[in-house]
Amino acid sequence: MTGSGLTRWRKFVRAFVIVHIVAAIIATGLILSSAWLVSAPVLDIALRVSAPGPAIRLGVDTFAFANENRTIYRGKPDLYPNWCFVMARAITQFKRFARFDPTAPPLTSDEYTERVRRITARAPWRAPLPAADRIVIPGYGSLYDFSRAQEGAVKAGLGGRFLSWIHWTNWRVVFPVPGAQQEGVVRETLAELQAGRPVQWLVTNLPVIELNHTVVVYAYRADSGHGIDFLVYDPNDPTVPGTIRFDRQRQRFWSERLYNTRVGPMRAFRMYYSPIL
Repeated sequence: MTGSGLTRWRKFVRAFVIVHIVAAIIATGLILSSAWLVSAPVLDIALRVSAPGPAIRLGVDTFAFANENRTIYRGKPDLYPNWCFVMARAITQFKRFARFDPTAPPLTSDEYTERVRRITARAPWRAPLPAADRIVIPGYGSLYDFSRAQEGAVKAGLGGRFLSWIHWTNWRVVFPVPGAQQEGVVRETLAELQAGRPVQWLVTNLPVIELNHTVVVYAYRADSGHGIDFLVYDPNDPTVPGTIRFDRQRQRFWSERLYNTRVGPMRAFRMYYSPIL
């Protein structure tokens, strides 16, 4: 490498490092300040309201196929790995923008793929469409039935997964977070569930190299002590509800039942609920 080339390389590395240091400082500030920027009711008030019914129905409003773990399903010829973020996001998109009509004539696989693309092209934080304006999936009564019968067409329509891997908010998993911030996630989630809206979470138990994943929260139950159990749809295990517990006293989450994840402490963050988060 020539002297001028080496100089340019050093400048690039220096700029790269500076950008990431600044991003880390901003990220840390956002995490720390977010605990005091929550507009949802405090827990004592939120929990006075009776828990509503599930925001989605497992086995009805969810996919019939799973996001498959590369390690567990190693060698599987039609392996479908690393789609968890896309699948979880699509649950909200189908709930807000799609309508199923089992009495309408069915379409071809390519036509179904195109309809799935139209549904998942809409940002998941946008307001739900009126029934008359929703994208119709004819021939099936639910997302579960549709994805079971038209698995290939649905998978083709879900789009790419790369951008979900590098989404700028994924950096949150590497930072320690205060308990007040985690309680803020709970307060916002309760408000959404009480309004009938499912909530997508980014979940992690780093520094353990085990859980860097996403789930969709669809129901909760509070006990008489200090616990709140959240029921989640896990793309890795679509037939059985997962359970994540929040300890109000310790202000922390605990993985009670998540696929291929040990029971223990974890952190949770909301995903895809605004253009920047």
